[in-house]
Amino acid sequence: MTSAELLTAADVELMQGLAQRVTAVRPELVNSDASYGELAWNWGRGHADFHASWRRRLWFDGGDLVAWGWAQLPRRVRRNDGSVKDVTGAYLAYQVHPDHAKLLDEVVAWYDATAPGLERTVLPGADDAFALERWAAHGYATDPESLGDTGSWTQLNERDLTDIEEPELPQGYRFRTAAEAGPDAAVRAHVDAWGPSAYSIDAYEGVRTAAGYRGDLHLLVEAPDGTMASSAIMWLDEENRTFEFEPVGTHPDHRRKGVARAMLLHGLRLGREAGAVHATVACLGAPGHTSARGLYYGVGFRKVTWDVPLLKPADVV
Repeated sequence: MTSAELLTAADVELMQGLAQRVTAVRPELVNSDASYGELAWNWGRGHADFHASWRRRLWFDGGDLVAWGWAQLPRRVRRNDGSVKDVTGAYLAYQVHPDHAKLLDEVVAWYDATAPGLERTVLPGADDAFALERWAAHGYATDPESLGDTGSWTQLNERDLTDIEEPELPQGYRFRTAAEAGPDAAVRAHVDAWGPSAYSIDAYEGVRTAAGYRGDLHLLVEAPDGTMASSAIMWLDEENRTFEFEPVGTHPDHRRKGVARAMLLHGLRLGREAGAVHATVACLGAPGHTSARGLYYGVGFRKVTWDVPLLKPADVV
C-alpha cells in the first residue's frame, strides 16, 4: 500500500520509527537525512516555511512503514541577513528497509515523476551496493561538484560511551540548556554559528514540537559576556540506546578555545546518564573540510560510513 501527499508531523514519526528499525539491524544502511535525529531536525526547522514545497510517499507492508521518499522541490529561502536564495533543483531524502530493498525502484520512479524537468539529487549510502546500482540504472551519476576538496558529501562518525574525558571549559564559560536559557538564546546561538541562516523563533518552535526533542538535551555554552558561544541538540533513540548530535555549531569569536570540545564531552556524559551506550555525529567528509572532522575525532569519534551524492541533470527524464 502506498500514499502520496504533503508531509505531516505524523508521517515524520513513522519515518523515525523506520529509522529505528533499520538502525537495529543494519545501521550502516540508514541514509543521510533519514536518521532518527536528522528527520526531526529537518522537519522541525523547515516545515513552517517550506512545507508547501515538500512531497512524500509512504510504502507499507500491512501496518508497517517499510519505505518512504521525501522530495524537496524548488523554493525561496529568506535568511536573517536579508539575503534570498532560490533553490531551483529537487532533493530526495529516502529510506527503504533492507528486507524490502526492491521497493527502491518504485521510490526512484516516484521521485522522477514528482520532479520532472528538474535537476534531481539524492544521497544514498556508500555501503548500500544495491541502491547505488539501482540509482545508476535510472540515470543517476556522481555529482561532479562533490568530487573536489570542498565537496559537500558527509560522513557519519560514531563512538561508544565508555572512557569519556572530563570536560574542561575555559574560565568564565558555563554549560546551559535551552530549557533553562529559553528560545531567544537557543535561536541566537544557532544563527551566530551558522549565519546567514533561515533559522528563526518559528523554526525553533517547530524543532521543539518534533518527536524526540528534549530541552534538557539541547546544549548551550554561555560565554562570560552572556553570548551563547556554542550549541548542540542531542536526539536520543531510547530503543537502540544511541543518540545523535545534530546540529553542532560555535560562534566564530569563540572557536579554537576548546568550547565545542568541552560541550561535546559534556553531551556524551549526559547521553550516558540518559541510558545511551553509543553516539553518532555527521560532518562534511571531503579533504578540505577539516575543522569539524578534527573536532569529532578529538573526542573519540571515528568514521563509519559516508554518503554518495548522485545527480540526474534537468534535461534527463
